Amino acid sequence: MASEPGRPPNYYAILEVPETASTTQIRDAYKRAALKTHPDRVPTDHPDRASRTRKFQLVNDAYYTLSDPTRRRDYDAQRNLYSRTSGGGGTSQQMPGGFGGFPSGGDPFAEAEAGAGTGGRTGAGGGIPFSWAWNFFTGGGQEQHQQGQERERTENEQFADVFEEMLREEGMADQGPGARPTGKFWSVVGGLSGGALGFIVANVPGLVAGAVAGNRLGAVRDAKGKSVYAVFQELPQADRARLLSQLAAKVLSQAVGV
Repeated sequence: MASEPGRPPNYYAILEVPETASTTQIRDAYKRAALKTHPDRVPTDHPDRASRTRKFQLVNDAYYTLSDPTRRRDYDAQRNLYSRTSGGGGTSQQMPGGFGGFPSGGDPFAEAEAGAGTGGRTGAGGGIPFSWAWNFFTGGGQEQHQQGQERERTENEQFADVFEEMLREEGMADQGPGARPTGKFWSVVGGLSGGALGFIVANVPGLVAGAVAGNRLGAVRDAKGKSVYAVFQELPQADRARLLSQLAAKVLSQAVGV
């Protein structure tokens, strides 16, 4: 582990769960937080894009830490140690039901950035911002480019896992290996019927819906054999935003800030 990792962010507050949250509660909270902050819900040139991207990274850091019992135990120990040795905030109070406001009344994302100190700066050459979790649990000794690639891969795997689960629950991914997209998936992102989808994937000409743009058609044709998350990543940004917003409307329907 890295030496002098700094004050741990409040990952419980970032996911809006109490410190007593179960693994299932943490996973459900990650789904909500990831949908709230996912940068693809806004256009690439949107002024909030950078802020959303950073929040999404912190949400992934929180889930990476709290979803694994060993990492969670070590993280809790670090928070307690920091509290005893520096008076750095202590442990948070439980939030009723695991949701709602934050113990300090502040913004846990802003507090995470402040706690990172100089490490919070974006690395030279476009490197990703500092991650307390990644630095602490991996030792922070990797070459910056390699570290960035590994961290991005981990974030993708985490989000892909819950994304495919959410789509299965909504009937937009099949239940078999690979979680391939269903006709309902395409009806959301491209206005295609399930019947038309089969012909398009099989590359049978003449049955393409008129509203399907060329780049979307290419994505549909390439979808054969790919997981729904792999297809999602290849969609035009507007279609990714449409799908994420659709999921958010369902998953966050009982939460504030949809």
